[in-house]
Amino acid sequence: MTEPGREVIRIRGLNKRFGSTHAVIDVDLDVRRGEVLALMGANGAGKSTLIKILCGVHPADSGTMEIDGETVAFRSPLEACAAGIHTVHQIINDGVVQQLTVAENLALDEICRPEGPVLLSRSAIAARAREIQAILGLDLPLGKAMSELGQAERQLVAIARALSHDPKVLILDEPTSSLSEAEAARLFALIEDLRARGVAIVYISHRMSDIRRLADRAVVMRDGRTRAEFARPLDFDGIVHAMVGHRVREGAHSAVAGSRTVVEIRDFALTPTSAPFDLDLREGEVVVLTGLIGAGKTEFAECLFGTAAAHAGSVTIDGKPLRAASPQAAIAGGVFMAHEDRGNSSLVSEFSVLHNMTLPFLRHFSKLSLVVPDQERRAATEQVADLAIKCPSIDVPIGSLSGGNQQKVVLGRWLIQPCRLLILDEPFQGVDIGARQDIGRRLRETAAGRATLVICADLEEATEIADRIIVMRDFSVVGGHSVDGLSLDALVAEISGTGTHATFA
Repeated sequence: MTEPGREVIRIRGLNKRFGSTHAVIDVDLDVRRGEVLALMGANGAGKSTLIKILCGVHPADSGTMEIDGETVAFRSPLEACAAGIHTVHQIINDGVVQQLTVAENLALDEICRPEGPVLLSRSAIAARAREIQAILGLDLPLGKAMSELGQAERQLVAIARALSHDPKVLILDEPTSSLSEAEAARLFALIEDLRARGVAIVYISHRMSDIRRLADRAVVMRDGRTRAEFARPLDFDGIVHAMVGHRVREGAHSAVAGSRTVVEIRDFALTPTSAPFDLDLREGEVVVLTGLIGAGKTEFAECLFGTAAAHAGSVTIDGKPLRAASPQAAIAGGVFMAHEDRGNSSLVSEFSVLHNMTLPFLRHFSKLSLVVPDQERRAATEQVADLAIKCPSIDVPIGSLSGGNQQKVVLGRWLIQPCRLLILDEPFQGVDIGARQDIGRRLRETAAGRATLVICADLEEATEIADRIIVMRDFSVVGGHSVDGLSLDALVAEISGTGTHATFA
């Protein structure tokens, strides 16, 4: 057993290439027992590649890695787990099997152990699953398929399974990106307990509030290299500067009131028991819909986009009824939506950046049913430039881009053609501060010809982009606020249900 503060992992001169891309360059890194190390950097900085080397997904091309003084070179994630390194990846679908049940996913490592039992009864799997979900105080439907769960619940399953192994090193890549404040607070308490027990924790997050709460030390990567290291008290201005290579401008703005009403929502009830509500969305205005996870935000958006049906109510766009029985009908009616789960609902992993971006609008780039490549490429290239998407070519596979740049591709897709209502569900999930400002800037630049509805649970992100914030609770809208003169205390009270309901337009 190593002493608290001693190195558990020692990395020297680590390198990794993917073709002509040098993703990790001469990286030195120490991970210490009983410490939360924040590994920070802009999207594409090399963090995820470094983590995948640490947990056995990729082999390093050169350099050395020691665990408790012993040189290791993991050939698989199984070998890394055996050495006590457990990882929860940013792309949650990398850590769960959607065709299996929640119980089978929670007990997956027990099921797959080479030395485990040949046969496991369903009751034994369920019993082990109950033990594992108790670690985070979860109460998930164990018999449901993972594909039927939301992104936040999948994330909690992956985290609980990793915590069940009594890890020596726990690596968490954007673990709170889909979690409510209450769920995140529960995770933070567990992390603090693990740190007190001497576990080394590598924590990757773009949320400065997470880093302020947890980190003992921060290491910043940029362009594949480690650029700076910070000890407590952390210099957050210095961290952001090291991440992006320049000072980041303030994102504050005055609220835009919006002009004429584009979308009128009347007597809208999401469920038979939820309170009906009215809501107007105006041209040129960016409205953020916020609330706790499970408040009904995504369900509301899905009703507008034709992937779900409301219990009651009407929606008109420019005075005409919206009949969104399907996404195709919604798009035809001028409603575009980028889903929260980009891996499952927005991107085709086998397609290039170009073809992911133009996919819904091929008829606009076609003549006599044949795609005109020059028109298609011109439109995609313009979006890459406008959103500052980092990619060597629009022909590279979408999976070769960082998470933040993939998110920009999703946004670029829905900006290729004009619409009357643009809905973005958690567009800043797993996105660094620079990319977040790129996305926010482009949203505001293009807002004039439409209404924009952004679903965002993080209040820091919400106030940065919104002209108006709408609060949803218990599947109903309960209040609205202009960002000018906004009281965060009142907003939080309204979100949690401890304050009085506000009026909204």
